[in-house]
Amino acid sequence: MLNPTLSRMKSLLSPSLSTLSPILSNPRSSFPPISLPLMLNFPSFSAPLSPSFLHEKPLFCHNSSSSNGFSLNKEGFKGPSGEIHVILGPMFAGKTTTLLRRVRAESLDGRRVAIIKSDKDTRYGLESIVTHDGEKFPCWPLSHLSSFKQRIGPDVYDKLEVIGIDEAQFFGDLYDFCSEVADYDGKTVIVAGLDGDYLRRRFGSLLDIIPIADSVTKLNARCELCDKRALFTLRKTGETKTELIAGADVYMPVCRKHYVSGQVVKETTRTILEKQKDQCGSLLS
Repeated sequence: MLNPTLSRMKSLLSPSLSTLSPILSNPRSSFPPISLPLMLNFPSFSAPLSPSFLHEKPLFCHNSSSSNGFSLNKEGFKGPSGEIHVILGPMFAGKTTTLLRRVRAESLDGRRVAIIKSDKDTRYGLESIVTHDGEKFPCWPLSHLSSFKQRIGPDVYDKLEVIGIDEAQFFGDLYDFCSEVADYDGKTVIVAGLDGDYLRRRFGSLLDIIPIADSVTKLNARCELCDKRALFTLRKTGETKTELIAGADVYMPVCRKHYVSGQVVKETTRTILEKQKDQCGSLLS
């Protein structure tokens, strides 16, 4: 039998779990609010941050030419972090209309804006982007986004706050441009373009910027054959090259059912035409 004094000391050194915490004794109970020490409180992000809270210069930035993949960024951030917003979908889904609406809203809020489009698209003029409904907005037609800063001028570029990009699938340097403009120049980039081609395969590099985007908006059109939700773009001609810039004379928005049936009809028609061509060749010979 244990000495009473020793037994008393043992009970003091080994209290039951119920005496330590009601949470431990009841695992299903919710955790009570925890009050952090004052020195762990961070400044509120609803108010402007003091300069001392942020590093004046980032330690590293990506540079593919360096041996370890990174290099010192000597200029540092020029301002607050920017944003990237992506608008995608099939043709006739209202991507350009949505882009214009967002850019105009930013302009009405007092922010300086500019819009870029691919110089490959000359359907409605070179220096304007035009929706299928006829709405226009002036733009900078470019073959490469990397030339934008030089074209617009460094001083004007530095004052810009919002950049819109239409028909983004045609720009091969889309990822590099968007990441640099948002990450290091502190600008908002709003990108609109096709996510898939007429074969429902990825189109250009638009999908590459989704991992770095703040938001992604997937728009749908209306199927031209049944008026249901259209997810895809059906090419009505037999042309097979990926980049074929045209309008309703060549493309139509369709649902999944009519995309599949449309491809079957096109393939059947192609087979019939090829047989007729062979028969005509045989008769002529």
